[in-house]
Amino acid sequence: MRDIVALTGATGFIGSAVARRLIQGGWRVRALRRSPSPTARLTSTPLQWVLGTFEDRDCLESLVGDADAVIHCAGAVRGITEADFYRANVEAVSRLAHIAASRSPVPRFLLISSLAAREPELSPYAASKRLGELALSETADRLPWTALRPPVVYGPEDRAIRPLLRLMLYGIAPILGRKDGRFSLLYVEDLAEAVIQWLISNTVEKRAFELDDGHPNGYTWHEVIETFQRLRGKRVIHFQVPELIPNVGARLNKIVASVIGYAPMFTPGKVREFRHPDWICDNAPFCRVANWTPKVRLEEGLRLTLDFPLPWQGAGA
Repeated sequence: MRDIVALTGATGFIGSAVARRLIQGGWRVRALRRSPSPTARLTSTPLQWVLGTFEDRDCLESLVGDADAVIHCAGAVRGITEADFYRANVEAVSRLAHIAASRSPVPRFLLISSLAAREPELSPYAASKRLGELALSETADRLPWTALRPPVVYGPEDRAIRPLLRLMLYGIAPILGRKDGRFSLLYVEDLAEAVIQWLISNTVEKRAFELDDGHPNGYTWHEVIETFQRLRGKRVIHFQVPELIPNVGARLNKIVASVIGYAPMFTPGKVREFRHPDWICDNAPFCRVANWTPKVRLEEGLRLTLDFPLPWQGAGA
């Protein structure tokens, strides 16, 4: 049996993939959750659950306990103002890191951040992810830490990107970003494997690393559409969405969310993120220190995400 890992965000899309991969690798996982009811994603995964919130220090003390490593996957992705993101993406990181730094022996700490942290001026979300990294770095003299910055992460259980991918599989591809934009992608299981390799490698480099699937210079929308046309075996109708439409839609959604009182995903800040021209990652530094190599490129990742037969399976598989 391997060491104990304290994990946050285990009930989410990325965190649940990390939890399953940790269990498969023989680690004992102690995970935080708010709801007393088990999540459907992990009903068959043997985790030790700690019930509580990031505001409950006693709960976080129990979570960290005697863990050999802390992996912080949880975070807020919906909201309008900086305050909507600050508590989960900054304060929670700081509180958890200081608790970990007070332990003896001190556990290693891994923060699953976001590539958005590279461009904090784009949105309150991006700013909060950068501030979370800075809050973690404040413990550098006492805590061995690393942050991972994945780009857009996709997979079968993703609820944010999968609807758009499904629409493209049906043959309709609205291009929301810039025509000249380039972006990296990462399949969720490759991200989970990066976490495993970080644990195995015992790297203690106190810095943020970018991750991607290894496709040189990222993707263009044209390359993504070409991939879908290969999957379908026929043409995909694609069109550039005028900039005015998402801008107006995001502003209206922000107003409605403020009136009704829900946390929106589609906001002016998110539109600015979408339209940023350069989301290309360089995963070479992390590959060197952690001996990690991404395995799933876009076409295979889309087949797995959309439950589309792999070439060697055949239509009747």
